[in-house]
Amino acid sequence: MDVDAAQDRDTTAPEAGAPVGAGRAMAWFLVVTGALGFLASFTLTYERFKLLTQPGYVPSCSINPIISCGNVMTKPQAAVFGFPNPLMGIAGFAVVLAVGTGLLAGARYRRWYWAGLQLGTAFGLGLICWLVGQSLYSIGALCPYCMVVWVIIFPLFWYVTLHNLKHCVIPTPARWRNPLDALLTLHWFGPLLWYLVIGGMILIRFWSYWKTLL
Repeated sequence: MDVDAAQDRDTTAPEAGAPVGAGRAMAWFLVVTGALGFLASFTLTYERFKLLTQPGYVPSCSINPIISCGNVMTKPQAAVFGFPNPLMGIAGFAVVLAVGTGLLAGARYRRWYWAGLQLGTAFGLGLICWLVGQSLYSIGALCPYCMVVWVIIFPLFWYVTLHNLKHCVIPTPARWRNPLDALLTLHWFGPLLWYLVIGGMILIRFWSYWKTLL
């Protein structure tokens, strides 16, 4: 999957201030990741309200001592800013979904809009990195719906960044064009590395439990 990153590369900076579009691959990528993230966040929010309003309720994602979103949702880390974290996911992924559907319809967005999407995905990635650490090393449990967002967030940040570099939304010196072309060609390496690192962390952290299942 090239997600519009490795084809039709720009060799010169587009006209300053001109709206920027994206290929269909990038548009569909935003639609799919936005939809999956929205559904995961909505489901988590629903489970959180059920947990608060129904004493003794066991969330559907609480499967065993390790894979248990109930253990995660009741911790302070699940409401970093004073409200459930998934509410941010509902809002943020709805924007991603809207951007993707707009692109499919032929929309082109101003550079400040793409820059805003860049900042939003960067904020989301930073928050998720912190939550991954908290989940693994402080709470000691995994939330399946949260892990859907873990799977989505880095590729989303990565491909938005490559798109913005390609279209000079993020200014790059001319001498960086060849390294950027190489990065666009190897666009799959970033997400693969993310999955290997996160998967390795989960495997090592809970190895004492996983080996009991063998």
